[in-house]
Amino acid sequence: MAVDPASITIDAVRAYLQWLDQKREKRTTIARKVACLRSFYRCLFREGIVGHDPLEDLRGPKQGKPLPRVLTKDEAVALVTCPDVRQPFGLRDRAILETLYSTGARVSELVSLNTDDLASTGLVRLKGKGRRERIVPIGQVAVEAIRAYRESLPRASPPGHHDPMFMNHRGGRLTSRSVARMVARYSDRLTGGSASPHTLRHSFATHLLDEGADLRAIQEMLGHASLGTTQKYTHVAMAQLLAVYDQSHPRAGRMTSGRAARTGKRPA
Repeated sequence: MAVDPASITIDAVRAYLQWLDQKREKRTTIARKVACLRSFYRCLFREGIVGHDPLEDLRGPKQGKPLPRVLTKDEAVALVTCPDVRQPFGLRDRAILETLYSTGARVSELVSLNTDDLASTGLVRLKGKGRRERIVPIGQVAVEAIRAYRESLPRASPPGHHDPMFMNHRGGRLTSRSVARMVARYSDRLTGGSASPHTLRHSFATHLLDEGADLRAIQEMLGHASLGTTQKYTHVAMAQLLAVYDQSHPRAGRMTSGRAARTGKRPA
């Protein structure tokens, strides 16, 4: 039965969206349908087929931000040790990756590092958002990787206090984009996937949380102004916990249904 587009009201569309929600359609699916309907009615209004756009004020469902991608501990170690330190820039890339994973630094903070930001006591000074500085621990493995890289550099002049810690092939400061490309290149070489500097930051926080680190301490190390920003990592850890449960517990719903599909037997 044909429906006159002009007879459709916003209440009717809202009832339709509520029906989709009751069917447990994904929010992304509902949002896509809303976008199609709004585009359709904009076109009808523009062509003079309807006298007004009834969906002008219609808003789709809020879409929750996806959980950040996190590497397993083995994947993180494989990534940071991927550079061949016998090759040009291998020592530098290794030092960068170790520093990102060891400190949870943002890529902008990493490229802003100067040689005098690294203390001899296993601490490093990061310059964060809003020009806020913070002192965070840095692991001995990362410190040694930085030292090996710095010692490999030719010394045309005495080092200065504000020399960039990590340099490009011209001796200038690296950019965030060049570091992101470097991380993606090694990630692609390992798994065919594309990790980013932020992936290592997420992994740093999640692995600390997995080992029982206090959320407030993680907040300080990440440089988050709000604890709420840090709490997303508890959701990541919980998602991983549920995945382990689903794969391991004999009475987990997805586990039993998956086993039934493999064996052809109904779960007890």
